Amino acid sequence: MAKRVITEMLRDRRTLALMFLAPLVILSLFYFLFQSNKQQTTSLAVRNVDDALVQELKGKHLKIHKVTADKDAQTLIKKYNYAGFLTQNGNKLTLTLQNSDQSKTARIKQSFQSAQIKLRAAETKRQLKKQAIMIQRLQQQLNVNHPQSQTSSSNQTKSAQYQLKTNYLYGSSSSTFFETLLPIMIGFVVFFFVFLISGISLLRERTSGTLERLLATPVRRSELIGGYLLGFGIFALCQTVVIVLFSIFVFKVQILGSLWNVLLVNILLAFVALALGLFVSSFASSEFQMVQFIPLIVIPQIFFSGIIPVAQMSAPLRMFAHLMPLYYGGQSLANVVEKGVSFAQIAPNLGILLIFVVIFLVLNQLALRKYRQI
Repeated sequence: MAKRVITEMLRDRRTLALMFLAPLVILSLFYFLFQSNKQQTTSLAVRNVDDALVQELKGKHLKIHKVTADKDAQTLIKKYNYAGFLTQNGNKLTLTLQNSDQSKTARIKQSFQSAQIKLRAAETKRQLKKQAIMIQRLQQQLNVNHPQSQTSSSNQTKSAQYQLKTNYLYGSSSSTFFETLLPIMIGFVVFFFVFLISGISLLRERTSGTLERLLATPVRRSELIGGYLLGFGIFALCQTVVIVLFSIFVFKVQILGSLWNVLLVNILLAFVALALGLFVSSFASSEFQMVQFIPLIVIPQIFFSGIIPVAQMSAPLRMFAHLMPLYYGGQSLANVVEKGVSFAQIAPNLGILLIFVVIFLVLNQLALRKYRQI
């Protein structure tokens, strides 16, 4: 039995290639993604803030933008995509956070706390130095009870104190990283299961001989693909609605934009996955091989969906990201759910998803040529 399994595996070169090369491709992709992402920076705009505080806020991963415009913080954050906006009035600071990415929000808060600690330490050091000089002068005087001693005792250490008020453009202080990832994960789940189910279903029809019998009839390939797309599309539509509603009512996701836009993006992602699954199944001879296409086709989608900031990747990876349907779907879902953008703002991404659908449908028709016997 073992000999038979080994012999079949050795004869199946595609399976061997996927088994040994796919993990290497995924690991290499991990390497390049995290190598390019290690320099991720967060942008913080400041206006009328003390130079000492600004200098302490600067860091390797926090980029400071000095702003002189009189526009309100929300307008400037939306226009320039700042992660935060800090203003000062006396000793009162107002921090407005975009809060669409909790990791950037946390970085700004940590940087501010660290800056305050450094300023207090520096102020304490200066005061101690002054007191040391004062004590040295007093020791040189003959009268130990000179009135200046009272002056020095009342000169207590003062540390830099700021009163900070924090506002959130999106979400609130209780927003979690899960809420940031959830819109993207909704799109990925829809994409993954539609791809898998549609691909395996068509593969079964081909291996059972049903597809060949259909192709032997006068039915055109475009009609065949359209039928598969419509049939599977109904189930994909139902699955999408169930997943979106489950996320809203069970996970209590707050959708700032239109629910219809969320459904529309997911439906288009489902149709892209459906057309892609039908196309990929043409190159698999068994369900086992179909599943092995997942590491090469589906898993890379999640890397470029927005979970890892694409803007911080190297130029070649950013170009590669634009070839991924989930890049446009994840970006649109995140903007609608977290930022409340309108249909007009996500329309370009939706148009690109439609282009993906058309491309995969054309490739499907070309791939079906080799199965037509007459």
